[in-house]
Amino acid sequence: MRIGTDIVSINRVAKSIDRFGDRYKKRFLNPSEIQKAKRTESIAGYWAAKEAISKALGCGIGAELSFLDITIYKDKKNAPYFRLSLKAQNIHNIKDSSLSISHDRGFAIAVVILKL
Repeated sequence: MRIGTDIVSINRVAKSIDRFGDRYKKRFLNPSEIQKAKRTESIAGYWAAKEAISKALGCGIGAELSFLDITIYKDKKNAPYFRLSLKAQNIHNIKDSSLSISHDRGFAIAVVILKL
């Protein structure tokens, strides 16, 4: 089992969106995520989730795993889960996972548990 966590300031994400607009979002969100994540809090949560996943995998964001290799989804009960690109799946052998994203008082946080 591996665990990863990340916390990000929602205000920091808001400033980046104001400054760079869609270019900022396209840097780390897939098109389906851009459609779903309309609120800044949600966008910050996706950032935190992807960082937490990369930390749990022990590689960080880089050559082995890019932000765009990770796609965040929501199930019927609105609980988040993720899938890796085929390239990343071939590198990282994840057998099971659990993802939680939350935001409050100006921060978004994500925690992931992976069974490798």
